[in-house]
Amino acid sequence: MTLHDVVLQQIINGLSLGAMYSLLALGFTMVYGIIELINFAHFNIFMVGSFIAMFALQALGLHGQSRLLTGWPLVGALSLGFSSTMLASGGIGVVIERVALRPMRNVKGTAAMITTIGVSYILFNIILLTTGAGSQNYPNPMPQISWHIGGAVLRLREVLLWSVSLVLMAVLHMFVQRTKMGKAMRATAQDQEAARMMGVEVDQIVMLTFFIGSALAGAAGLIFGLYYNNTSFLIGYTAGLRAFTAAVLGGIGNIVGAMMGGLIIGLIEALGGQFLQVRWTDVIIFSILIVVLALRPTGLLGLSTPKKS
Repeated sequence: MTLHDVVLQQIINGLSLGAMYSLLALGFTMVYGIIELINFAHFNIFMVGSFIAMFALQALGLHGQSRLLTGWPLVGALSLGFSSTMLASGGIGVVIERVALRPMRNVKGTAAMITTIGVSYILFNIILLTTGAGSQNYPNPMPQISWHIGGAVLRLREVLLWSVSLVLMAVLHMFVQRTKMGKAMRATAQDQEAARMMGVEVDQIVMLTFFIGSALAGAAGLIFGLYYNNTSFLIGYTAGLRAFTAAVLGGIGNIVGAMMGGLIIGLIEALGGQFLQVRWTDVIIFSILIVVLALRPTGLLGLSTPKKS
């Protein structure tokens, strides 16, 4: 392969990673935008989502690559996998908000953030104790169809995952910008008390935000499983940390910034792993993050806003 082909192949890989990181980063940025909380449980909601999706696909009789689907059966299997995973993951997010975080809404300091760390460890250990410490082979019903672009290979798997990610991100953007509920979310993010006085049910908006963010984390978990063909109770930390970095890089609280940050991190990881040793990837990612924040503390697309009371 020529250098051009190698770069093109890693761009393809980086866009796939970036799609996953973008979906995961959206959960961080949405919750922070509404209640200014870094939800560290989000790391392992992503991990749990990958297992929920695996169980859903196995319930369809899919194990490993023993059954490859095409056409409408493939669409149906993936639709069921994504819908069940997003609903279940969203439900977990709602339970976390309602049971663990809402009672602490008015508690000042870091108590709520520390609570999310505790919840994250609960999810981590539930999966560890119920599924074991080994890596799980993931059902992957997608046929091995690929196209050659020069010396690079574009697989059907990447095309489908890009398509799903773009649809989910586009739907979220339109929901936030063009619906009444989205307008209420933007009002709550700007000023909770003013939104409450205008008749917005702030508690419902916060709960909806946790549902949507957690549902997107579940979708990212399914994408991870289909991309790598395995999952484990350990995947939450590395992917979650990079997604959180993507949210901060793009401007935490900014939806478009989270999408852009995820794509940047994915491309850096793929290209850096190719042209430098893989262990230098995190050095590159966090060095770029530090430089960007030193020059623009609010991130690439973040805006400075008055501190909420």
